[in-house]
Amino acid sequence: MPKNILYIMADQMQAGALPMHGGPSIVPNMERLAADGTVFDAAYCSSPICAPSRFSMMTGKLPHKVGAYDNSTEFPSSIPTFAHYLRNAGYRTCLSGKMHFVGPDQLHGFEERVTTDIYASDFTWAADWSQTDEVYSPSSMNPAGAIESGVCARSLQLDYDEEVTHAARRRLFDYARTDRDKPFMMCVSYTHPHNPFIITQDYWDRYEDVDIPSPDVPAIPYEDLDPWAQRYFRTISQDQYQVSQEELMRARRCYYGMCSFIDDQVGIMMKTLEETGFDKDTIVIFTSDHGEMMGERGSWYKFNPYEPSVRVPLIANIPDVEQPKREARAVSLMDLFPTFLDIANPGTPQELAEPLDGQSLMPMLTGQDTTRKDEVIVEYMAEGVYDPAIILRRDGMKYIHCGDDPGLLF
Repeated sequence: MPKNILYIMADQMQAGALPMHGGPSIVPNMERLAADGTVFDAAYCSSPICAPSRFSMMTGKLPHKVGAYDNSTEFPSSIPTFAHYLRNAGYRTCLSGKMHFVGPDQLHGFEERVTTDIYASDFTWAADWSQTDEVYSPSSMNPAGAIESGVCARSLQLDYDEEVTHAARRRLFDYARTDRDKPFMMCVSYTHPHNPFIITQDYWDRYEDVDIPSPDVPAIPYEDLDPWAQRYFRTISQDQYQVSQEELMRARRCYYGMCSFIDDQVGIMMKTLEETGFDKDTIVIFTSDHGEMMGERGSWYKFNPYEPSVRVPLIANIPDVEQPKREARAVSLMDLFPTFLDIANPGTPQELAEPLDGQSLMPMLTGQDTTRKDEVIVEYMAEGVYDPAIILRRDGMKYIHCGDDPGLLF
């Protein structure tokens, strides 16, 4: 029987915040997952914004090929997802948590969804493109999320994510009580550590004696920013807010606390696999839909082509398989679709209704792939740009192209 799949997804988690990438976050459960698995050092989202990244990940296609332009884009039911293919391969498919589906279809191939989404499924997120006094789309995001960061008693996001864990855990016990000969694919998707940066006292206190680092790249004066960064500066109204050093460091401490909260949820899910006896037959994959600037370059949130925004954590753990501990070549969230197909049909090529842009990670995870190119493409077509943007990461270099902007090479 093919192995089960537990796919855990955070929201807006910066890879550099985690200790496996040099960050200070206290995440022992993720570290245990990584110790027996593979850590991808150069994993990237397909677009640094929620809905397009998720639509691309679920379809294995670049965002523009599924019309995923911004957070108000409807996700068409006609496009096959990995959930459709896995159901066809005999898997029970379950979604617990956020996926930011826009439109009437809130399943997209999942057999069941055991929680609602945290956001509306309508077109609330549509930007006012009729605004003509600026060349960019305005955003409701602003630095208040950093300025107002701090300790809370409870929050909507805490309530939601705890329900996501509870519902997923309950369904795993249901699976254990029924037909254990049928594999499952469970996606457990959280909304932390997405802003606002608020966390409870116990998570705040975990970082009492931790040296919270300042941003690697401090704030850059507006006049020295590249055109994209200048537009984004105005898009999120940074000209109307001034984030002090104290507020910046408080927001970063809250963010790390939010990462620790997610780590505790990962720990609960791993313990549930053990309690149900699924731990020896379940591949666990952990990632995020995109990153978070967290004050780097003086910027916040996502919508940017820079590493804190587009690079994501990616850990894969296959039980009873000797895996490479780290993988330096660039990979994409689009690669998860064909990876899941390889898990469901080991050794058998899957006939596809449409070609995919992603490539399976399984040869890399089993140490058999030595020919894959170190290359990944990221797209962006939402707030802060006036033309579609293309970001190419190849052989340790990254080129950013957006309309008439001067090209950026890192």
